[in-house]
Amino acid sequence: MAGTKRDYYEVLGVAREAGDEDVKRAYRKLAFEFHPDRNAGDETAAEKFKEATEAFEVLRDPDKRARYDRYGHAGLNGAEMPDFDPRSVFQDLFGGIFGDLFGGGRRGGPQPGRDLQVGIEIDLVEAARGTTKTVTIPREENCPDCKGSGAKRGTRPAECRRCRGQGVVLMTQGIFRIQQTCPGCGGRGSVITDPCGNCHGHGRISVRRTVPVNLRPGMDNGDRMRVSGEGEAGDPGAPRGDLYCVIRVREHPLFHREGPNLICQVPVTISQAALGAEIEVPTLDGPLKHTLKRGVQGHDVIRISGRGLPNLRAGGRTGDLLVQVLVETPRNLTKRQEELFRELAEIDQKNVSPERKSFLDKLKEFFKAAEPKYP
Repeated sequence: MAGTKRDYYEVLGVAREAGDEDVKRAYRKLAFEFHPDRNAGDETAAEKFKEATEAFEVLRDPDKRARYDRYGHAGLNGAEMPDFDPRSVFQDLFGGIFGDLFGGGRRGGPQPGRDLQVGIEIDLVEAARGTTKTVTIPREENCPDCKGSGAKRGTRPAECRRCRGQGVVLMTQGIFRIQQTCPGCGGRGSVITDPCGNCHGHGRISVRRTVPVNLRPGMDNGDRMRVSGEGEAGDPGAPRGDLYCVIRVREHPLFHREGPNLICQVPVTISQAALGAEIEVPTLDGPLKHTLKRGVQGHDVIRISGRGLPNLRAGGRTGDLLVQVLVETPRNLTKRQEELFRELAEIDQKNVSPERKSFLDKLKEFFKAAEPKYP
């Protein structure tokens, strides 16, 4: 009955003007003290735990608290006060902070296998077109004799007596009871009494496995590709881990890669640069004819669309080939070539070094030009 209930502020031991944090702090202290898991079989503690939780449910709700402050317990008679589980309230409020502090959690069940990682080296052409590689990896698999149970064929693991098959035990530390992995079975919930002769009770054997890996076109240095289910075996009934392949693309003698684009350098002669010409440009698919425009300058860049690599981050759209033009100056001229270049220099009215002029003659001219002029 309402008249037999203690004042909620008195239950929690807080003043009527107490803030939300003060109310929460007071409830936390009482919940720890009277929690049923710490007071097994103590009906008085269970009642106090329930009483504290009920008080907290009212005082943490601004509307209910306002009615209680004005009318007392009678003011809550018309309020929606459904039945509640005090343990549930405790877990909702403090479960994220204190986890399974009072043993409320459960063992996670069969654990999946570990992921593995391996490196794969490919060349630039393979990166552009995609390829299939095979990798050989060491890994653990479930023993074929015992199917991963670790028990001799025809037998089964026995339930761990220490944790009664739960895989966890409650350890008391001060005022707390903390859930820990059972040291008797290592968290499995069972023990092997008659071990398998093939795996010696481990349930796993080491093998070397050859796995085909299909690499998509456009992969780049550092890209990772997941091969599902090719990692190590999990517990019986749990899935395998995955295999992650880390890609390394070897350097190419002609092309430099920048994302999906390829860059190469193509030398041309002075006459080709000046007059324009049809030149051959290397691509990953072979030489490509390209018409060079008149007047191209050294280090100009020509963009040829669609001759790069697929871009995995843009829906597979192919990048471009960027051709950097290198205008070559001839080192060894024939007599006729030299005559032509001198004629061109005269037309351009440019001074060029006279033929066969000695270094000493040039030096004399330099010092003569540097002499001071007097009036």
